[in-house]
Amino acid sequence: MIGKLLVANRGEIAARVQRTAHRLGIATVAVFSDADSGAGYVRDADEAVRLPGTAPSDTYLRGDLVIAAARATGADAVHPGYGFLSENAGFARDCAAAGLTFVGPSPEAIAAMGSKVEAKALMEAAGVPVLPGVTVTGDTDLADAGRRIGFPLLVKAAYGGGGRGMRVVHDPAALAGAVDSARREAAGAFGDGLVFLERYLVDPRHVEVQILGDGHGTVVHLFERECSIQRRHQKIVEECPSPAVSEALRAELGAAAVAAGTAIGYTGAGTVEFVLAGSEFFFLEVNTRLQVEHPVTELVTGLDLVEQQLRIAEGAPLGPEVREATITGHAIEARLYAEDVTADGYLPATGTLHRFDVPGEVRVDSGVGTGSVVSPHYDPMLAKVIAHAPTRAAAARALARSLAGAALHGVTTNRDLLVGILREPGFLAGDTDTGFLVRHDPVALGAGTLSGDGRRHAAAAALAAQAAHRRDARVLGGMPSGWRNVGGAFQRIGYRLGEHTTTVAYRFRRDGLDLRVDDEPLAVTPVSVTPDAVVLELDGVRRTYRVHRAAGVSYVDGPDGSVALHEEPRFADPNAVAHAGSLLAPMPGAVARVHAGVGDEVTAGQPLVVLEAMKMEHTIVAPADGVLGELRVAPGDQVDSGQVLAVVGEPGS
Repeated sequence: MIGKLLVANRGEIAARVQRTAHRLGIATVAVFSDADSGAGYVRDADEAVRLPGTAPSDTYLRGDLVIAAARATGADAVHPGYGFLSENAGFARDCAAAGLTFVGPSPEAIAAMGSKVEAKALMEAAGVPVLPGVTVTGDTDLADAGRRIGFPLLVKAAYGGGGRGMRVVHDPAALAGAVDSARREAAGAFGDGLVFLERYLVDPRHVEVQILGDGHGTVVHLFERECSIQRRHQKIVEECPSPAVSEALRAELGAAAVAAGTAIGYTGAGTVEFVLAGSEFFFLEVNTRLQVEHPVTELVTGLDLVEQQLRIAEGAPLGPEVREATITGHAIEARLYAEDVTADGYLPATGTLHRFDVPGEVRVDSGVGTGSVVSPHYDPMLAKVIAHAPTRAAAARALARSLAGAALHGVTTNRDLLVGILREPGFLAGDTDTGFLVRHDPVALGAGTLSGDGRRHAAAAALAAQAAHRRDARVLGGMPSGWRNVGGAFQRIGYRLGEHTTTVAYRFRRDGLDLRVDDEPLAVTPVSVTPDAVVLELDGVRRTYRVHRAAGVSYVDGPDGSVALHEEPRFADPNAVAHAGSLLAPMPGAVARVHAGVGDEVTAGQPLVVLEAMKMEHTIVAPADGVLGELRVAPGDQVDSGQVLAVVGEPGS
């Protein structure tokens, strides 16, 4: 029996594992980096051990420090979660050598499946259909390999996952650069830069099968999950069951997954992933760990997969509730990320969560809460929000409403994109594949969640601010600000929403409120105004806007969408204006590489600086032809969002 469990992970999954362990009466130990010292999962653990530093290579990837923490606290078992050390066969062996129960499969099974190259070979030998591919070594002729596999092809990290170390290549001329970039990213994220090339199917479905195996030779499957809605090869919406899988196909997929698990003597929870094209499926990989999206399987089966992992690790056989599990209803999960969805891509976001509240009858698995700091050091996922309902349509509707009504203040998120996906007619019809976010513009999908141009939101923010000023006034607190016995001047306040600045002007008169937005009258009637909520009536329709002001930003949540309105200073600082040609950091991060020097002639689109944030690389390019006049950063520098990295001047300047 496990008495004390060390969770060798962080954030959401650490909190998730601890909840089940505590329910089962098992004490827990957390490990944390310096960046995570104030995290909720650390407070919730019975004991916690610091791993000095912030980089994963110095902390969560240090198996020796994790095992030392287990010894220091008397833990007798280690749960690796997902990512970091979860699929590291050497770490599993070291746990066994230290007398610790590793909550997962055997080191041999991890090793067999840990390399996607070796896993493909094993599956091919077992008769499972696989895609053609080539492992890249120092002797590989990339041009010849590309011709044999055919384009488009995928450069893929042999170890790890989550979309890191992956590049789609359409042009043979881009293959070498993609291999180098994927190698660097894979080495940084997983500690191994080995990559391979694989035939890339254009817009297949991504379908995976959950398996459980015990130490008595039994392996079962718990049905499939559809994980086709992806950005940067990373899943953001998952569901169970798949809308494309019939009962007959489900049986075939399940049988193939069980055969794969049986062939390697699998124990614990694992996932066999496939790409699905019509009724044909091809093996992708086996994830020898718990998946991020495991909650959708839990909700439709009624099982707790972490509990099953712990029972299997204690030597128990799979019970009838597992062997005879059935599908009840439909579950959909949305991954809520700290990122800005723009025309230039998905940019990681950081900051302090001034408010984090997700309403509705949904499950929220999160490692953050109100007051949490989102740093640039780790994956940007904030939470998983999961809805379960009798039908797929009902689950999508409930999940969309919950996300749309969430108060997410302080950090930019992909919430609007998720709501747009869940309400998109093609998604609701089950027309989902890995090309969904290519056919549907992510920016347009996200923009559809805000009704109108935000004028009502800006008016609500200004009125709430006025109410707050009067509440805090030392004298005449009951009088409206700017009130005069005779006609007075307008009170003005400017808000920045994206690249647009909206000006709200208002004055209180004997006959009521005179309200204007961008010099245009806004014929709304304020029914109720407090510093926290404003009820506006327009054309007979009343809407309530919740207003929360923090760090100079008014967060306004209404039935017609949510906005973050940055209050413009009344007197601008002229030193804050960047010079023409300045290249600004789009997010906080570390400078990984610099590709040019001061005085170099550069061309439009030429890579100049590469930033690394949240395990991903982001290339900053020259906006136009010119000369690099200033370079203000060097490799290894930490930069903030909006910081000037370099300045490109006119040619000949």
